[in-house]
Amino acid sequence: MTRTMHKSSLLVLAALALLLLAALPVLAGCGSDAEDGEAAEEPQEQSIARDQLIVATTTSLNDSGLFEDVVLPAYAEIAPDVTVKVIAVGSGEAIAMAERGEVDVLTVHSPAAELEFMEAGYGTLRLQFAYNYFIIVGPESDPAGVADTATAAESFAAIAESGAVFASRGDESGTHSKELKIWESAGIEPSGDWYLSTGQGMGDTLRIASEKEGYTLTDTGTYLAQRDTLELVPVSPESADLQNTYSVILLDQNRHTAINAAAAERLAQYLVSKAGQEALATYGTEEFGEPLFRPYAETLGSY
Repeated sequence: MTRTMHKSSLLVLAALALLLLAALPVLAGCGSDAEDGEAAEEPQEQSIARDQLIVATTTSLNDSGLFEDVVLPAYAEIAPDVTVKVIAVGSGEAIAMAERGEVDVLTVHSPAAELEFMEAGYGTLRLQFAYNYFIIVGPESDPAGVADTATAAESFAAIAESGAVFASRGDESGTHSKELKIWESAGIEPSGDWYLSTGQGMGDTLRIASEKEGYTLTDTGTYLAQRDTLELVPVSPESADLQNTYSVILLDQNRHTAINAAAAERLAQYLVSKAGQEALATYGTEEFGEPLFRPYAETLGSY
């Protein structure tokens, strides 16, 4: 009896040993895709297209001609081997694209959204490089009497009370954000047939306002660049509460490894350099009698 049990135990142990040997290759492969003793590979970083710079900018900067006439030619001299692709959208969409890692650098004008972007860790450096002013434009006849008001909130209240057409960009851009803040300060929630949400950029919204003989809020640069094609005139005074500031923001390459940080830094350096600030200070003067933008630096020179 004892001899039989001992023999049975040996058979069981032998069977278990065979099963363990058969399972070793499977166990060795758990948690790794490596084959036959090869070490598991580290996740591959996305490659950087060093010959391309993707810039997300606002339609107001783009429509003014600043990039095409000034920034791109200057950058071509600084980095001749880099092709620049400019994507012009509202500031809100530009920032969203940056959060998704779809662009290399931002040039936008929505201060509150920019600060949220930086606080969330998407950006590494934010530099203000230019400013102009938002203005309210409308028909020369000024049916709402905007010219008689003292503040932007009073101007908007007069437009709403008169029922005159107001064309809103309605696109979550920096200009749209500013418009909504003015309505809020006026205590008005705009709605009705008189309030048109275009969902378009600044140039198209100006055109629609002109066609409808209505009012709209615009940056000075885009208006001056297109005023010869419009039946609109400035009807609001220039005031501190309508200052419109543009920033260049560098993105965190640790979040999106394909960002061309080196090319983005060179663009930012140009925008805040003495050469860049001087170009901003004079752009538009010859054609429009005044610059479309003003340099943000207190003195002409690098930050």
